[in-house]
Amino acid sequence: MDIQLKRGLLDVCVLAAIKNEDSYGYQIIKDMKPYVTISESTLYPILRRLEASELLTVRTAEHNGRLRKYYHLTPLGRKRIEAFKEEWKEIMSIYQFVTKEEKHHD
Repeated sequence: MDIQLKRGLLDVCVLAAIKNEDSYGYQIIKDMKPYVTISESTLYPILRRLEASELLTVRTAEHNGRLRKYYHLTPLGRKRIEAFKEEWKEIMSIYQFVTKEEKHHD
């Protein structure tokens, strides 16, 4: 798969993982696991990039005596998910065109 396409898909997957409630790194990985495997070394740069793009915010809270970063989806992040859904309709249309049965022309 094209690296840029995969990167964009992973970005949206991470946003989707936190769309219903704030979450932290390990939980995001667990939530995504049934659909896509992502490592910590891949996740954390994505989270930093999404924060820099103002698609999510980060807050630190104590959990069992340790500090944990919680990620929260911003309105811009929600818009990105909605834009992805619209883009996906076009991608699916292209996919259907590319994979349709070929008609033999004699």
